Amino acid sequence: MTITVKFFSLIREAVETEQLVLELNEKLTTVEGLKNELGLRGEAWKEALSHPNLIQAVNQRVVFQEEGINDGDEVAFFPPMTGG
Repeated sequence: MTITVKFFSLIREAVETEQLVLELNEKLTTVEGLKNELGLRGEAWKEALSHPNLIQAVNQRVVFQEEGINDGDEVAFFPPMTGG
């Protein structure tokens, strides 16, 4: 299974990566599993992706971490938005 993972704003800065194309095994089927797998890349990754208000999207739709991921999906991570 191949997916594209994008990182935005403070998350991108923390992990020093804008985008990855990953080959995943069939056992990795949720956004939560992907976050856990990416967290193994180091402390900066683990910390950035474990933020309690982290927003995640699959195919440009905001989802909960239990959301499934499939071959060809785009998964994005970004910090909470603020406005005024």
